[in-house]
Amino acid sequence: MLCKHSVTGVKSLEAIEVARKAVENASDKQAADIVLLDVRGIVSFADYFVMCSGQSSRQINAIYNEILHSLKKEGISPRHREGTVDSGWLLLDYGDVVIHIFAPTEREYYKLDELWSRANPVIRIQ
Repeated sequence: MLCKHSVTGVKSLEAIEVARKAVENASDKQAADIVLLDVRGIVSFADYFVMCSGQSSRQINAIYNEILHSLKKEGISPRHREGTVDSGWLLLDYGDVVIHIFAPTEREYYKLDELWSRANPVIRIQ
């Protein structure tokens, strides 16, 4: 369970550590255009957004599963999951950290990077 600024479970992780772990996992699965945004002060429902893209349904699913299983090993489970591989947008909501995994077409269509352009970029991996 994720609470404000920390995660409780088997191990306690700060929200930024959860976000960085998601970035690392996405990178391990060759995700494209990985962005970690600090959205504190912009939204009230999260501290960090992680966004990345996968080039195929198979890769999107691999990124999703890598993040999900890696955080589960830390005793951290998402509060909410949304989307399907076929929709081109999967979301993992860990409370203070929200992770978006897109197909390139959906990422371009929804333009979340532009929507949250006021957020402070912490990490950007092209």
